[in-house]
Amino acid sequence: MAARFSAFSFVDRITAFEAGQRAKGQFAVPAGLSSFPACLVAEAVGQLAAWVAMAHVGFRRRPVAGLAGETRFVGEVTPGQRLDLEVELESCDDDAVAYRGCARVAGEKVLELSQCVGPMLPLEDFDAPEAVQQRFQVLCGAGAPGGGFRGVTPPELRVVDRQPGERVRAAMQVPAAAPFFADHFPRRAVFPGTLLLDSQIRLARGLADELPRPGASPLIPARVTDVKIRSFIVPGQAVELEAQLSQVGDVVEATLTARSNGKPIATGRLELSPRGLS
Repeated sequence: MAARFSAFSFVDRITAFEAGQRAKGQFAVPAGLSSFPACLVAEAVGQLAAWVAMAHVGFRRRPVAGLAGETRFVGEVTPGQRLDLEVELESCDDDAVAYRGCARVAGEKVLELSQCVGPMLPLEDFDAPEAVQQRFQVLCGAGAPGGGFRGVTPPELRVVDRQPGERVRAAMQVPAAAPFFADHFPRRAVFPGTLLLDSQIRLARGLADELPRPGASPLIPARVTDVKIRSFIVPGQAVELEAQLSQVGDVVEATLTARSNGKPIATGRLELSPRGLS
């Protein structure tokens, strides 16, 4: 499978490893991409934590989806830069992993994750344990060749209801097939939660751009809190996204909800602030 360990894999090398506790890693963002969204930086940190967790339980189980208490977007990442990743496990067993981590570029922090929890599910349901273990050995050795990631086409968001500057609902159709499903996951395709969050942020930013703010700096994502993924999203699934805004001073808050067949499948809160305001 040509896209395996490249279409949605964001750790090229594990440079430091303490079993069951912490790790450092790297990912070279391919220079040919048009952009590298912040949600993929969060994905890279989460994937490094997953490697530590899977190794800790002997590659019997792996974390899938879950909760993210806080994600702070501190800086931007551009194609051609190298991500330096760090994670620390707070706990890990057959049921769940709790961790925190960050990503840096040239020594400067660009993203920070905390209060993250992922349920541990049978690895063999999602991937071949032998292949995953072999990949881990490659990452802990000389590392894997970079440049395999070709980018992700964001799903189209079709607005179905809008109250300008206040609330918006949009329909999103998860693709029935996409290269990233080769990595996420070979035996059971799941739409990545970070791509869902990226779509929710795009929807909320478009709504926030409608707010009257003469002469003010553009609003950018600063922090996401209380992200909860309640169920898997599968290829071809229809999802309805909703964002509702409130404003406190210079900061705009958005309540994010994703539903399918009328049932909530993901929730979270987004803070947008003018560039330079943290």
